[in-house]
Amino acid sequence: MRARGRRRVRTALAGAAALALVLAGCGLKSGSPMVDDVVPGSVGQGQPLDGASLTVTSKNFSENIILGQMIGLIFKAAGAEVLDRTNLPGSISAREAIVQGDADAMYEYTGTGWITYLGHAKPVTDPLKQWEAVRAEDRKNGVTWLPQSTLNNTYALAISKKNNAKYHLRTLSDVAALSKKNPSAVTICVENEFASRDDGLPGMEKAYGMSIPQANIKKMDAGIVYTQVSKSDSCLLGEVFTTDGRIKAMDLDVLADNKHFFPNYNAAPVIHTATFDKYPVIAALLNPLSARLTTEVAQVLNARVDVDGEDPHEVAKAWLIAEGFIKEG
Repeated sequence: MRARGRRRVRTALAGAAALALVLAGCGLKSGSPMVDDVVPGSVGQGQPLDGASLTVTSKNFSENIILGQMIGLIFKAAGAEVLDRTNLPGSISAREAIVQGDADAMYEYTGTGWITYLGHAKPVTDPLKQWEAVRAEDRKNGVTWLPQSTLNNTYALAISKKNNAKYHLRTLSDVAALSKKNPSAVTICVENEFASRDDGLPGMEKAYGMSIPQANIKKMDAGIVYTQVSKSDSCLLGEVFTTDGRIKAMDLDVLADNKHFFPNYNAAPVIHTATFDKYPVIAALLNPLSARLTTEVAQVLNARVDVDGEDPHEVAKAWLIAEGFIKEG
């Protein structure tokens, strides 16, 4: 299962510069060439990247690896030689690879950019305004943000459809009402980090006027949360990530954040600005891809990796071909 320590490094990056120097000397030059025989489909006609040598990267969890592979395959079909340096450990190493120019492109999340890298404590509620704010401020770091997708990998609470047949919960306000009417019914499984974060459980309780008894809060590894909510009665609700493939695989209902408490984590391509200045056609290659990526698409693709055990590269390639973005050579 994907490592949930990944992009959730959402505190200020004190000491990040020093860490980046360490990471720069610890294998960030490694990688392997993409050797797929792919040609343009709906994007990359005329192979506008012919002669370019580009490096793609990602963090080390399934969804971000899949997205990084998609970028690489589109670049490859458009004529570039592509070095695959996806699956770097954590958020900071992939971020620094883009900032320093050790990598040219990856998919990043707007909330991570705003809160983690740019150091803002308060997220922007409107998704488009969040992206615009990140794009404008990150220019000074030599990072170009292309238009975001609607794929939003944020926090949520989920309940099994079996249990929800009794409670009929649709929103977090419904949970708040249940917690007041029947406090003992609201049991919740969460990660340790979510249990203590201001943008996690404590903040959510405050925003929605909930007061969940400590005895009803069970802390555990993220992967176990899904199993406990789906297959046991120990937790009525569980912390999930909205794009996780296990949501559908385990027959869970995701409750709407009707007060828009949780930050937006929309996926968008980020490009090393010097690379983008040299190859501005990258926008025309990746914008159609982002326009097609949704939370629901991510759930399906993530399930193929995290539930079915398929290879992220092959999942990315098969989807791009099925959608007509690229073709087999």
